[in-house]
Amino acid sequence: MPMVILLHKRAITADQLTVVGFLIGLLAVPLLIFEFWYAALVAIVLNRILDGLDGELARFANQTSSAGGYLDITLDFLFYAAIPLGFIIANPEQNAVAGSLLLAAFMGTGSSFLAFAIAAEKFKIEKTQFKYKSFHYLNGLTEGTETIALFMAFCIWPQHFSLLAILFAVACVITIFTRIHGGYHTLKQQEAKINGGIND
Repeated sequence: MPMVILLHKRAITADQLTVVGFLIGLLAVPLLIFEFWYAALVAIVLNRILDGLDGELARFANQTSSAGGYLDITLDFLFYAAIPLGFIIANPEQNAVAGSLLLAAFMGTGSSFLAFAIAAEKFKIEKTQFKYKSFHYLNGLTEGTETIALFMAFCIWPQHFSLLAILFAVACVITIFTRIHGGYHTLKQQEAKINGGIND
């Protein structure tokens, strides 16, 4: 909170903080390519700190908006894709296959997450656990915290990137399945309620 107050006094907006955090996160990519593992780790950690601060700053300054939420989640997903790409370029012979599997898994977790958020907004499904978020969050086994822990492990043990990436991709597949299953049945129930109300 002291950092949030300081940023607010300096007239820094939440959206500006989101963009700066994203650019710092992207610095990890060239650092990974040139195998500066711990420098990349610092960039990743700074990105996550700023990502946490932007939401707090938005709420403190009453700047919360759908546009800000959209910007935040879009840049987050670009950042999530950029880190495995850095490892793939750093050592394509060793990391390309595992990194590609991980990126494909990220596509699945991201699409199942965002697609449900669109439908949840249509049906006005309450965000009981995430009431301060801009849109509905669908829980899963591999979320933001787990993904960042993975990225940190990549930087600490880069020689084990392939193994860690494959294991996490498997966990992502579980997340994809549970989100599709849970999301589909949740939306079917919402549709049934609406149709039942119309029939009544």
